[in-house]
Amino acid sequence: MLHTLAVSNYRSLRDLVIPLGQLSVLTGPNGSGKSNVYRALRLLADTARGGVVASLSREGGFGSALWAGPESFSRAVKRGEHPVQGGPHSERVALRLGFAGDEFGYAIDLGFPIPSESAFVFDPEIKTECIWHGRALRPSSQLVERRGALVRIRRSSGEWEIVATDMPRFESMLERIADPKQAAEVLALREQIRGWRFYDHFRTDFDAPARRSQVGTYTPVLSADGGDLAAALQTILEIGDAATLHHTIGDAFPGAELEIRGSDGGLCVFLQQHGLLRPLGAAELSDGTLRYLLWAAALLTPRPPPLMILNEPEASLHPDLLPALARLIGVAAKQTQIWVVSHATRLIAALEQQRDCHSLGLDKDLGETKLVGQGLLDTPSWRWLKR
Repeated sequence: MLHTLAVSNYRSLRDLVIPLGQLSVLTGPNGSGKSNVYRALRLLADTARGGVVASLSREGGFGSALWAGPESFSRAVKRGEHPVQGGPHSERVALRLGFAGDEFGYAIDLGFPIPSESAFVFDPEIKTECIWHGRALRPSSQLVERRGALVRIRRSSGEWEIVATDMPRFESMLERIADPKQAAEVLALREQIRGWRFYDHFRTDFDAPARRSQVGTYTPVLSADGGDLAAALQTILEIGDAATLHHTIGDAFPGAELEIRGSDGGLCVFLQQHGLLRPLGAAELSDGTLRYLLWAAALLTPRPPPLMILNEPEASLHPDLLPALARLIGVAAKQTQIWVVSHATRLIAALEQQRDCHSLGLDKDLGETKLVGQGLLDTPSWRWLKR
């Protein structure tokens, strides 16, 4: 389980360190920085897939992804006595991302490249990366260290061994040196991060993939676009928790029964609802009903991931469905760590009634995202690897 997420100088997240629980709910008004926290988690996931630099480029480039305010605020500015003013940088420009969990912690530091004749002068380069054991980075807990093009690993004897001297500065060490013999810690962490699942705005329009017939094949993990919904639901019925699936559908739609029909190798979703003479196919279901079925398929997966992130799952759902969705999320949180980003008060209230729910509220102060009510003594211990 992840216990801490740390982000520095990414958009409105100038210096944010937040604690995580088995079920974490991130809330806040529009513009408070919820989407930036979600994007920061996406960037961390991209490090294990070799795409963190490309992802920053798609966001408009490294410069646009950096904190746009000053390095610090004076007391007069905080009191509103003077306007916010910039000045010369006294610190190196650094965008930093990291997390700490039960077993491993990881952090990455990106900065501007050394001036050269390359055409890619606006691409960031990776300055440092670090993997450590436990919740806090300390010299004694450090396992793997990358500085520029050099990577070294601490062996069981306690001695450091250099394993790479030519690491490309635009690629993460998680992608390049993961090896079961030479760098088992890197491989284990990479596979853990690659297991994270992000679900964001399932399509439910007339042409949505979930409304079409799909080829029938075992699908323990619902795709990000929900195009294999019928196969995913049938997989739960055959090798997953079929009883819980039927229960959660009945919880949301009393008297309704799920049916998956197959013909010519294809599978289709049907829902028999109370009072109707025939079941409705996926093409006939309302947007809210179809979206709820998508969430059921995602959350009741027979192959739970180490972390699942749900971005605004309340979209297109009637408020009366939100308590049932909260109960479904609570069931799934018994098997996997879940992070929910939401601003639906009814869903948030229902989630906060779930056991081990950790509610986190965000707000902005002078353009900087802050965790509501977090003081110095409430902030988890965190330190970055120095360049």
